[in-house]
Amino acid sequence: MKKYPIGIMISCNKDTDLEHEIEKAQELGLDSCQICIWDVNCFVSNEYAEYVGGVLKKTGFPVTGLWAGWSGPCEWNFTAGPATIGLVPEAYRAHRICELMTASDFAKKVGIPAVITHAGFIPENPDHPDFNGTVAALRYLAKYMQKNGQLFLFETGQETPVTMLRTIQAIGCDNVGINFDTANLILYGKANSVDAIETFGQYVRDTHIKDGFYPTDGMKLGKQAAVGEGRANVAEVIKRLDAFGYTGSFTIEREITGEQQIKDIIKARDLILKIYEEN
Repeated sequence: MKKYPIGIMISCNKDTDLEHEIEKAQELGLDSCQICIWDVNCFVSNEYAEYVGGVLKKTGFPVTGLWAGWSGPCEWNFTAGPATIGLVPEAYRAHRICELMTASDFAKKVGIPAVITHAGFIPENPDHPDFNGTVAALRYLAKYMQKNGQLFLFETGQETPVTMLRTIQAIGCDNVGINFDTANLILYGKANSVDAIETFGQYVRDTHIKDGFYPTDGMKLGKQAAVGEGRANVAEVIKRLDAFGYTGSFTIEREITGEQQIKDIIKARDLILKIYEEN
């Protein structure tokens, strides 16, 4: 098995000491990162772009993608989530397209090769008006990012694997791919992460190595867990992606804070290294 780079998610805003965060990642023996920015004001700040670009140039630390957020309401559940997350809700779609275009421009300025986001609860019915409207919006963004020399990656989660596949095929742009979150399909009750690779594995360009459990409440997502303690079967996911000829990084994401977050990141790193040794 190829030994893929192991990365980490770094959440940023204008108060974040990015150089320090990268130093922490290097101290953990990690090889790359994704940068996550939710404050859309960062994308239009030339001063902030100069700061981030300067840090990335100074450190030389590889950044595989910009995880770009958007403004407006956003609720990570099954009740308000479909009406608030991503580009599916028509009420926010046009404004968020503009915000993601500015994120693309920001990524180009600082030298990040891919932009990642959640598209939202894409309808499974391809005749649904929101499916067609969302595909049109995503195609527009993909072509914009293509001009900026970037990949446009959808993070898995709110849609079934075959809906994600259908959406990518409908968009029809060769710079569109998937940021495969190994827990989200489980947390949303959409699919088994291992089997999903059979459906869309050819489009996976980056990952979030994460773990969790299926929902046990019809209104709430499943619970997250440290890698190796949930149902994601990360070892098999990595082996399946390797068989598909995957070329990206394995980017660890642990959405808690404090000392336990660091311990869980180290645990995930060691699990991935063990998989490499055994295969």
